[in-house]
Amino acid sequence: MRRYDYLVIGSGIAGASIACELADSASVLVVEREASHGYHTTGRSAAMFIESYGNAWIRRLTGASRAFFDAPPDGFCDHPLLRRRGCLNIATRDQLPALDALAADIVAEGSGMREISGEAARAMVPVLRPDVVAAVFEPDSSDIDTHGLHAGYLRMARARGADLQLNAGAERIERRAGGWRVSLAGGDTIEVGVIVNAAGAWSDEVAERAGARPVGLEPRRRTVILIDPPAGLAIETLPTVIDVDEQFYFKPESGRLLASPADETLSAPVDAAPEELDIAICVDRIETATTLSISHVGRSWAGLRTFAPDRTPVFGYDPDIVGFFWFAGQGGYGMQTAPAAARLGAALAREREIPADLCERGLRVMPFSPSRWR
Repeated sequence: MRRYDYLVIGSGIAGASIACELADSASVLVVEREASHGYHTTGRSAAMFIESYGNAWIRRLTGASRAFFDAPPDGFCDHPLLRRRGCLNIATRDQLPALDALAADIVAEGSGMREISGEAARAMVPVLRPDVVAAVFEPDSSDIDTHGLHAGYLRMARARGADLQLNAGAERIERRAGGWRVSLAGGDTIEVGVIVNAAGAWSDEVAERAGARPVGLEPRRRTVILIDPPAGLAIETLPTVIDVDEQFYFKPESGRLLASPADETLSAPVDAAPEELDIAICVDRIETATTLSISHVGRSWAGLRTFAPDRTPVFGYDPDIVGFFWFAGQGGYGMQTAPAAARLGAALAREREIPADLCERGLRVMPFSPSRWR
């Protein structure tokens, strides 16, 4: 029977990134119940790196990830992971207090931004209506090559000796002296010292299978559509545009505009699909805020963003079940936080000190610990 130091359940960006970090000094097996890596949320990401996005702990993880994106390790990827686009956070007159609060948060985190008028916002994005009276522009916000990032972590994990198995869900998990015995789909049984729960929307289900109490993770569906831009609009130079109350966003994507109503509909952990009502809401919100007339939606999809109750990820050993490590609840921020989150998670799983550069960003153990609700 094969034995590993760590079993990582899930091969999306969470599982791939922490497996890569752990495999540098330990034996690691990554198991994925689907037939391809990153089939669910990872493969449906809107691919944005925005340092103001998310709560304070997400923003710190994002800021601490920037250096990796700018200069990934040798052999990780043969092209840049980021393409600078800029992000324009727009506000109507009623939304000015929210815009002021966002600007203060960005300044507090030390990120770059400038406050601009509605006229300046329309000069950047000509389709915005006059209702937009002010905006905050973040020039360093970028598009992420999500495939390059995910594939890079999988490639480097393999290079460091990790084993990866598809069509291999963890069907039966039994606690044994000194570790775990896990029966996988397909008939294999393995022994491991530590289980790393990186199963995304299914993480609470995996925990229950291992005898751990769920932490109350909530999968929430988000809808995305692709629409054709109007003739004459040079979309490749447009920034990402986000309503300051996050009622919608849109950005260029492969010659079209990608848009979302930024919905967060509670869902069971499923293979998410868009609903007609959410598509219609997205179209209405975009047409209300812009001069765009959307007569046809070229493509639509949905993904699950899984949050802990306080919307901060859950990283750390379960307080009641020895050898069960949580690496879940990244919400919709898993791509932009992956480098720092994986290094933080790996340090906690190895029971080592948090890396100095992460400490300098103010990252600590307790805000992420599954013990914070106990």
